[in-house]
Amino acid sequence: MKSIAARMNRIKPSTTLAITARGKELKALGKDIVPFGAGEPDFDTPVYIKEAAKKAIDDGQTRYTAVPGTNELKDALIQKLKKENDLTYTRDEVMVTNGGKHALFQIFMALVEAGDEVIVPAPYWVSYPDQIALFGGKPVLLETTDQTNFKITPQQLKEAITEKTIAFIINSPSNPSGAAYHPDELQELAQICLKNNIYIISDEIYEHIIYDDFPVRSPASLAPAFKDITIIANGASKCFAMTGWRMGFAAGPAPLIKAMSKAQGQSTSNVCSITQAACVAAYTETTDVISQMTIAFKERRDYIVPALNGIEGISCNTPQGAFYVFPNITALLGKKTPKGLVLQSTADFCLSLLEDYHVATVPGSAFGVEGYIRISYATGMEEIKKGIKRIETMVAELV
Repeated sequence: MKSIAARMNRIKPSTTLAITARGKELKALGKDIVPFGAGEPDFDTPVYIKEAAKKAIDDGQTRYTAVPGTNELKDALIQKLKKENDLTYTRDEVMVTNGGKHALFQIFMALVEAGDEVIVPAPYWVSYPDQIALFGGKPVLLETTDQTNFKITPQQLKEAITEKTIAFIINSPSNPSGAAYHPDELQELAQICLKNNIYIISDEIYEHIIYDDFPVRSPASLAPAFKDITIIANGASKCFAMTGWRMGFAAGPAPLIKAMSKAQGQSTSNVCSITQAACVAAYTETTDVISQMTIAFKERRDYIVPALNGIEGISCNTPQGAFYVFPNITALLGKKTPKGLVLQSTADFCLSLLEDYHVATVPGSAFGVEGYIRISYATGMEEIKKGIKRIETMVAELV
């Protein structure tokens, strides 16, 4: 009997999903787990979106749709991109996918061949390198630190480009750091990509979760020539609290979107018809749901950053967007827990924090850098205060 395909050895399980699963196991055993691990808003999907879904069911919108999405949803996305991003697309330049992760997966499927290189700044969202590797590509990692606010420089990008480079991926605001690139910084990076004839893959899933009036722009909107080389991946999961609905989308050059649609036609086919109908409402009806969530997230950020900085051995930058902090815990590595475990890595720290203090976080190694942990503050303020107190207790008990 043939063994499992070798390509599966190129990828590893999602650490964030594994941490979340372990936290749920402990919770099922009666443990009071603080959920700092999952990147999932704690808000419910807005009522107007749920009502649109119910109406779609009642109206019999339960059949297959066109693989790349209904015209109604495509038009809603085109309208959104024009109004919010100052970008003009046609129906053959956008497609609907089964979540933002699926959009990225199909971008890499359509672009990456064996030996191709894709430049990935670290810390990165956990799936980027694995998706690239799955299709035979090589993720070229550019490490950053809290000293550079987790952002690469134009010089780093220039030096990383080779004759095998086909794309550069950027996530702004970022998961896991919350860092965002100013339009002037994006302009410089995009100009380098244009000069070297490589794609920009722009993951814009957190585009509306922004603080302190930080100016977030899509690189595609900065110049007509940049739009021609940019592929946008986005979705409804974060901004509309629709993680379980599984709706993402991609926007880019028509030939690439056509290739992605062809792949989707031979894999998942269309996104759930009810989800699509709900998302038409999400993207077209006027609502302040995003601003309301962002106000709550900012309140949490403004609590958690100084609270973490008040713990000896931890330092934490202030994120410009998303709902994560990425504190530096390097000073705590090498210390010993009350059970005698020497914390040799952030994975050790997160494991002890989860098993012994019942706080779920994610080690920085999952995002390509050591010495940091990711904390999601997409949970209530009382949970955040409880989690911070437990982290304080753990750090105080280290020797």
